[in-house]
Amino acid sequence: MKNVNYTPEVTQVIVDSYETDPSMDTVRKLAEIHGKTVKSIIGKLSREGVYQKASYVTKTGAKPITKAEIVAQITDKLDLDEQAVAGLDKAPKAALVAVRDAVSVIREKAMEVVEFDEVLPEFND
Repeated sequence: MKNVNYTPEVTQVIVDSYETDPSMDTVRKLAEIHGKTVKSIIGKLSREGVYQKASYVTKTGAKPITKAEIVAQITDKLDLDEQAVAGLDKAPKAALVAVRDAVSVIREKAMEVVEFDEVLPEFND
């Protein structure tokens, strides 16, 4: 006979508790209440299809972005091939963010000029 680690009733209590408050604090409390390890509770929640892995955020609370993603944003804004800026991803992340943001500002200003020229075509001569 197989040793049952979680009865259907305990499983339902664990799932319901976690769905009410899906956090690591809940997992820790459930582990303590039911005499299980945190990993065991996470494993059970995963098998039940309800566990949500905690997503990593930066110190500012933003979702992290890789240097490769920043370079891709820069190349998109400048209509460049990524091969044209090969090695740019080796630059410090802060520098890449500064360049990306500067490119965005310049593009916005350029679009304002284009829109202005379209509104007043008689001044384009």
